Amino acid sequence: MSREYSHPIPSEIRTPTAKQRSRMWAIIKRDKYLYLLAMPGILFMILFKYVPMWGIIIAFQNYSPYKGVLHSDWVGLEHFIRFFSNPDFMQLFRNTMAINLMNLVFYFPLPIIVALLLNEVMGKSFKKLIQSIVYLPHFLSWVIIVGITFLMLSRTDGAINNLFMYVGFSKVDFLTNPKVFWILLTVQSIWKEAGWGTIIFLAAMAGLDTQLYEAAKIDGAKRLRQIWHITLPGIRNVILILLILRIGNIMDVGFEQVFLMGNGAVSNVSEVFDTYVYRLGIQQGQFSFSTAVGLFKSVVGLVLVVIANKLAKRFGEEGVY
Repeated sequence: MSREYSHPIPSEIRTPTAKQRSRMWAIIKRDKYLYLLAMPGILFMILFKYVPMWGIIIAFQNYSPYKGVLHSDWVGLEHFIRFFSNPDFMQLFRNTMAINLMNLVFYFPLPIIVALLLNEVMGKSFKKLIQSIVYLPHFLSWVIIVGITFLMLSRTDGAINNLFMYVGFSKVDFLTNPKVFWILLTVQSIWKEAGWGTIIFLAAMAGLDTQLYEAAKIDGAKRLRQIWHITLPGIRNVILILLILRIGNIMDVGFEQVFLMGNGAVSNVSEVFDTYVYRLGIQQGQFSFSTAVGLFKSVVGLVLVVIANKLAKRFGEEGVY
């Protein structure tokens, strides 16, 4: 004998009512120009980020361009086992994490500091001039940045070594010294991107209530006190969101910079996951193995974002989602 259950259907799976549908269409109609403005970005994300994701299945195949994705032989987790048991894995992991941790410690706080300093500049003309100067390196390609680095630090004709010789010091091997390779990458990243990274923080500071600063001045708070008790708490959520996203990209070093700066003398500290994928996937044609390496990077980044976001919410912050 059948029994009837009268439990209500959860609200998450209820069919939208006619009133809700009409309200949704009214919102879309009201903001149609905003949706049209966002459409190119949405299409870009769908076409170049989501559609290619089906290609990750070749990480579980012995992919052959002649057989195609659908007809290549399945090998399961063979490429992942090979990758994790490879002696190069620990070296790749160490180099990638070391470079990213140095960027996280030394590069990430600098845009915040620069934004705080620019926010305190009163003269608009001088402020715009400084902003233009610190933004400019962002528009230079890594080829130009690395070329400038070679001109400055080359042992034979570098400006720094010529200056050392002029004052009586011996020349220094900056570009072929493994001990300074990670430092050079960090300094390059700071010089190129620190100024550009201030835009988001300056925008967040512009939205702070000016009455808070006026009240602080009446109470006798100096500029440092105002920064510590008003500005930093006001942009704390923005800082946290960018930090979470930065942690999610901790396995991505940036192929172009490392590839251009690398050479045989520093190969033990310059080989990272990105260059490893290029060397095996493009140069040697091991498409399935290199896809497995890339999938490993993506999974680690996703896990780190989820963990960091949950920790942020546990401490009372909004997080990314």
